[in-house]
Amino acid sequence: MNHKQISSALGVLNHDVRKLIMELLSDMASKGKLEDVGRGKYLLTMEEVENTEGIIQITRFGRGFVMLENGEEIKLTKGYTGTAFWGDTVEVEWANSGRRATPFVSRIIKRQREVYVVTIEQVRDYAFGHPSDQRLHTNFFIPPSHLGGAVNGDKVLLELESWDNKEDAPLGRVVKVLGQEGDNDVEMHAILAEFGLPLEFPAEVMDEARAFTPSAESKGLDPKEVKSRRDMRDVLTITIDPVDAKDFDDALSLKTLKNGNVEVGIHIADVSYYVKPGSAIDTEAISRATSVYLVDRTIPMLPEVLSNDLCSLRPNEDKFAFSAVFEMDEEANVVKEWFGRTVIHSDRRFAYEDAQVRLETGKGDYSDELAHLFKLATKLRKRRFENGGIDFNTEEVRFELDESGKPMRVVIKTMKEANKLIEDFMLLANVRVARFLAKVHPEKKTPTRTSIYRVHDNPNPEKLQALRVFVRRFGHEMPKPNPGNSESLIRDLIKATEGTPEEGTVKTMAIRSMAKAEYSTTNIGHYGLSFPFYSHFTSPIRRYPDVIVHRLLQRYLDGGKDADTGELDSRCQHSGIMEKRSAEAERASIKYKQVEYLMTRIGETYKGLISGAVPRGLFVEIQENKCEGFVPKDALPNDHWVYDDEKIGFEGMRSGRLIALGDEVTVRVVSADLAKRQLEFEVLGK
Repeated sequence: MNHKQISSALGVLNHDVRKLIMELLSDMASKGKLEDVGRGKYLLTMEEVENTEGIIQITRFGRGFVMLENGEEIKLTKGYTGTAFWGDTVEVEWANSGRRATPFVSRIIKRQREVYVVTIEQVRDYAFGHPSDQRLHTNFFIPPSHLGGAVNGDKVLLELESWDNKEDAPLGRVVKVLGQEGDNDVEMHAILAEFGLPLEFPAEVMDEARAFTPSAESKGLDPKEVKSRRDMRDVLTITIDPVDAKDFDDALSLKTLKNGNVEVGIHIADVSYYVKPGSAIDTEAISRATSVYLVDRTIPMLPEVLSNDLCSLRPNEDKFAFSAVFEMDEEANVVKEWFGRTVIHSDRRFAYEDAQVRLETGKGDYSDELAHLFKLATKLRKRRFENGGIDFNTEEVRFELDESGKPMRVVIKTMKEANKLIEDFMLLANVRVARFLAKVHPEKKTPTRTSIYRVHDNPNPEKLQALRVFVRRFGHEMPKPNPGNSESLIRDLIKATEGTPEEGTVKTMAIRSMAKAEYSTTNIGHYGLSFPFYSHFTSPIRRYPDVIVHRLLQRYLDGGKDADTGELDSRCQHSGIMEKRSAEAERASIKYKQVEYLMTRIGETYKGLISGAVPRGLFVEIQENKCEGFVPKDALPNDHWVYDDEKIGFEGMRSGRLIALGDEVTVRVVSADLAKRQLEFEVLGK
């Protein structure tokens, strides 16, 4: 590169600074740090290039991108990714190729996967294994001795035996046969294995869990432990959960006080009483970090004797809880708060639908109490939105399945008042627990104690610029993003589009432009909820960070010393990784059922919204069932279509038409590939 190219890459326009860059290049060449290759161009000498490591991503065309810890990436051309798979940690070296340094993968530091999910294709006595994960760019070769009884069409777990030469196929060995592809259980187990999620509990965990199983004679709570807790069994307590829920993390209690205020108790399953640090169950829970929710099943973080029985706040049973109890006035202001271990008794289990009927009609048992709770919840929510909180609620896809797991129909679920009631009180508990754990300095408003927070960073101005260009198509003008105004732009935009036809599309794009929430010991607040302090306290049955928060809460209530930041940081990082895997597995299971659902509807037409655009085509989500498919560029209506990166769509060169993100289109289902979990549509018109 010459000094002009370097100046342009750095965004330097000033003539004097460009001149200094030219002098600097000459000086570096004289010291041997650069090689002068003539005509004002310089090359980085190989002595100055350090080998580096990062996580590789490989496209289906064979090109690679190595993501470094500092956020930068190294691009690799086809043929230079070595024997790496997508997600592996690799070392990159540089080779002189003519007059340029070319990066290549020199070594695999760590494989992302221990096993690979593949479908067997038998060829005489040997076989090829086709990966379920479409990000894996090559097939496996499996010799006869490594088939392990697998036959054509089986989905199996495969270990990588060796891959020494990138020109050859990787050699695999079957370690477990899951069964024939297309079988519902086989496919769900394959999805779990694909994302490195457990299929079953280890034997030592189940042995430990069996010791918890109460016998008929001894069933009940330990009287000594009951005496050590605040007894709230005589206070009206209810649970509100999905109709098919088996584990009940949380319960609400309501009591009217003599001074006219009310006492609201938010009672959370006391998992930490049963699950002790260092036990086999605790070690496994740390590893899993979260329960996994696939379309047709839950893979719990804890064995069922705990998650569905002992810890679950089931109706008409005395249960141990960790509680946040608030005295509140009629404006939902917290007058007093109390945290501690309790024993409770749930008087009634409501499904969301049952509670909703009572809120709508005012009739039925406990309808007055539900109405009072909802009134308080509404005020809490209103205050949150006034303080800048964002309404993240979107529609959820649920499938009604037959006995064999085949999808019969798609149900779109939206949050109603009963759901919001529970959410608002859980948010209240999470916020107040977070502030207590942090022991906020009264003047500096900063934490003085170590804790785990659920944090959500402010939007990145660069990502907001793309959102700004997008919403312009709908007639909405966002101010130019900068670090000073990025916090308010999304909030103002969502408010401005409320009630408009494009509201859902804009909200989806706004959410995509935001950072992801994560766990951290460093508190930066939660942007989306507009809380300066926020933790996860309310779901210890299904999230390990909540178990840690419970332990920290008891530690600090007992006057214990500050927790070790290093250990908590490690737990935060691992929990974040497992949370991401769980979400990916859930999406994969939904995608599988969407493809299975539309397999019998090839050729049918639907109204859809364009949900994404890339140079090779469009993604369209069918409005009535939320199934998303891909429309290749060639399947667009007859025209010469050119991708416009700024408009996030395609422009027809002959017609001048634009088909872009957010547009409503009519599509026909062209194909459904279950193995790849992919749908293909064609656009018939706007």
